[in-house]
Amino acid sequence: MPHVVVDPITRIEGHLRVEVTVDGGKVTDAISSGTAWRGLELVMKDRDPRDAWAYIQRICGVCTTAHALASVRAVEDALGIAIPKNASYIRNIMAATLTVQDHIVHFYHLHALDWVSPVEALAADPAKTAELQTSLLNAYRLPFRVPSEIPTEAYPHDFPAATPQYFTAVQAKVKAIVESGQLGIFAAQWWDHPDYKLLPPEVHLLAVAHYLEMLDKQRELVTPHVIFGGKNPHPHYVVGGMPCAISMNDGNAPVNTARLAIVDRAINMGRTLVNNYYLPDLIAIGNIYVKAGKVDGGGLAKTRVLSFGSYPLEGYKGTSTGGYFDNLLIRSSGVVENFGQGVANATFSEIKAEDLKDDSEITEGVEHAWYEYPEGAGDLHPWQGVTKDKYTGPKEGTETIWKTLNEGGKYSWLKTPKWKGKVCEVGPLAKYIIIYVKAQKGLLGDLTWAEKMMIDQIDAVSKVLGLAPEVWMPTMVGRTACRALDCQLNAEINRYFFDKLVANIKAGDTATMNNEKWDPSTWAKECRGVGLYDAPRGALSHWIVIKDGKTDNYQCIVPTTWNACPRDEKAGHGAYELAMMDTNVAIPDKPLEIAKVIRSFDPCMACATHMYNAKGEEINIVSTDPYGR
Repeated sequence: MPHVVVDPITRIEGHLRVEVTVDGGKVTDAISSGTAWRGLELVMKDRDPRDAWAYIQRICGVCTTAHALASVRAVEDALGIAIPKNASYIRNIMAATLTVQDHIVHFYHLHALDWVSPVEALAADPAKTAELQTSLLNAYRLPFRVPSEIPTEAYPHDFPAATPQYFTAVQAKVKAIVESGQLGIFAAQWWDHPDYKLLPPEVHLLAVAHYLEMLDKQRELVTPHVIFGGKNPHPHYVVGGMPCAISMNDGNAPVNTARLAIVDRAINMGRTLVNNYYLPDLIAIGNIYVKAGKVDGGGLAKTRVLSFGSYPLEGYKGTSTGGYFDNLLIRSSGVVENFGQGVANATFSEIKAEDLKDDSEITEGVEHAWYEYPEGAGDLHPWQGVTKDKYTGPKEGTETIWKTLNEGGKYSWLKTPKWKGKVCEVGPLAKYIIIYVKAQKGLLGDLTWAEKMMIDQIDAVSKVLGLAPEVWMPTMVGRTACRALDCQLNAEINRYFFDKLVANIKAGDTATMNNEKWDPSTWAKECRGVGLYDAPRGALSHWIVIKDGKTDNYQCIVPTTWNACPRDEKAGHGAYELAMMDTNVAIPDKPLEIAKVIRSFDPCMACATHMYNAKGEEINIVSTDPYGR
């Protein structure tokens, strides 16, 4: 049985290594190993909690604002701070902005080349590609909008080109790159894999054209971070609100009429990109895959998914005291089990404020992680969490050059998060599954406009695919599709909170900061808090303990920790490992299917892939660096 190692499968958010055993075209065992550790929890020790957001968002250079938001929410929960309405609206706009940009970049630049090939695009007919572009917009454009939309553009400024001349020019560019032998941005892939033959050449050319367009367009989407947060990446936040003063009269104010117009343009651009490019492209490709029987890769999504809910509607006070959960636009806070068996057999368990304080509700274990807990300690609640490294090396190889990892011992720098002792999958797919199950079982009451939109989106895609949601959603295709639906949803959420912000400013409210508890002398001697956020990759939580005005303990449970965690002897495999074990592999030496299913979680694209056979001999190296550095 071939034993295949893919290492690294991603470098953008930290190294990730996977090992799979393939038998008869099916993965029979899988290991997911986080191979990098930053130790920012230890950096936070004894620091001023008001500065926590600035340090902790350095976890990542891609989803920086997500960690800053969860951090300020954690500190505000601990100190009992309620933020002004404007601050809540602005934070929601920044969160929605991140989600729209992140999903678009993920699909086109980190995942698209797992589906489409520049080599196959060379065989396309540009005239037929232009016809295909028009037909896709007619067939797969989902025209869902936030209610009572205020139109602020005369027409969409970003609409796909659909002429033979345009696609001829793109094809010529791609041909020149391929014939040069220096694939550059199109390197690091197995272009002869049979999966690339599933799509007509015209789909390849159209998608590659949009790949190139989005390299330019996506950077404009995060303009709101620059307006409200001063810069991107790593925009500024502040405990108690936002650090951007509002004035409709001062031309030098961080937020004024002119700068709000810039935010407005960025939000509208995001809406047109997802509606006119992303969703039609994704649904067209996904439909072909599903019709070809590619409905594997669901893994843990069929069994158990978790979400914390999204977007407080107004300013609120407290997460662990209930303010966050009582005030959500998307009420997905909870866990759904057994969705793969159909809605009738699925069960929902709510996550409430009091559950966050329960030592057995949300925990982390280190059974297979390179950490150690105090003697006799089992799984620990994050407020009691310990981050003490204990690297033991691989099963075979050296400490720095691994041959095979020790799946019976410790093999990852990721802990194993659990809900009630069980592993869970998180992400847009999880959120959509939970809202769908709650709605079908009548657990939501009157749906918010966003929840209704989610149900309408699911029904629309189910109609296109001709499959029930419980069939297509918990798959690799479904996970990728729900990310696109989430992008459309967040584009409309962006519009929704921007309109609320403008209306509130017009009413005379310009407050963005509550500094009543800024002075440490107003704090309790010891307190603790948690900040929650359903980030682009799923459920994110930051946990802080403050003692004598300093950070005494800080722990983060991030989406990739939930999904990429190592197995647990009682709880079983995590989401990455189970998704790989639920995936068919046509060519073990070219496991495109494994890369595709892992990247459907959005851990980001590989810079280089090194493959080894069962003997540890190097089979192939595919590098994105055309100069071989």
